Amino acid sequence: MTQPLAGKIALVAGATRGAGRQIAVQLGAAGATVYATGRSTRAGRSEMDRPETIEETAELVTDAGGTGIAVQVDHLVPDQVRDLVARIDSEQGRLDVLVNDIWGGDPLVTWEKPVWEQPLDAGFRTLRLAIDTHIITSHFALPLLIRKPGGLVVEMGDGTKAYNDDNYRLSLFYDLAKVSVNRLAFSQAHELKPHGCTAVALTPGWIRSEAMLEHFGVTEDNWRDGAATDPNFLISETPAFVGRAVAALAADEDKARWNGQSVDAGTLSKVYGFTDLDGSQPEGFRYITEVVDAGKPTDVTGYR
Repeated sequence: MTQPLAGKIALVAGATRGAGRQIAVQLGAAGATVYATGRSTRAGRSEMDRPETIEETAELVTDAGGTGIAVQVDHLVPDQVRDLVARIDSEQGRLDVLVNDIWGGDPLVTWEKPVWEQPLDAGFRTLRLAIDTHIITSHFALPLLIRKPGGLVVEMGDGTKAYNDDNYRLSLFYDLAKVSVNRLAFSQAHELKPHGCTAVALTPGWIRSEAMLEHFGVTEDNWRDGAATDPNFLISETPAFVGRAVAALAADEDKARWNGQSVDAGTLSKVYGFTDLDGSQPEGFRYITEVVDAGKPTDVTGYR
């Protein structure tokens, strides 16, 4: 198997589970050495209180053909991020890919309530987890990334700029968090361009994370049974799909064409030719816009 990212060094910040885990794994499958960070380890869980750990992620990266290195980091603590980047510099002397996937805000979001009925402490904590963590990580990591042209920063969010500009995301704090992540990519693109590096905002479609599978009471083996709860679940995709999108971007010698843009995994799959694990190419946000938001009957034909 070809490994176009052999010799490349990646940092996936927020790699414990979901999209972050599979981004790390797919970068590893392409040959990269991946530093996988997060708060949950085998020694203890974060406030998310879920069983996935960064050690498991690192092992999956290595099993996929890369080199996985787990580092426990709270990306809200600048000293911890500074130490992480110093370690990468000491051990590798370079950084080629930075993926800002830190989130952890799901338990804090109050859905479909106006701001005057929202708990402020939880709302501001959501923004800190979604925005401050990304800025702190970029602050310390980008001086290492820009040493060599061709570096890539991926800001992971939920919803393309085009979609989020036209749609309220059911909570003021969640809405603001996801709009901000897209803008972070745009801003960093301008700062990175003189150094020959690229920043992109990327979103999956409806992702079948560990938590989402549990919510629907299914496993990856029988995930289609979730359509009994919501027929639109048939458009969902595995986290590996967006992971392959990141790997394709990282391996593209002409990645600068995406600088400052906001794209989804489905769109990139048509450009680069990668598929989800089942061989399909789900276009989640096109489906949501053209079918769900348009009020049409559920039918994923032509969308995956």
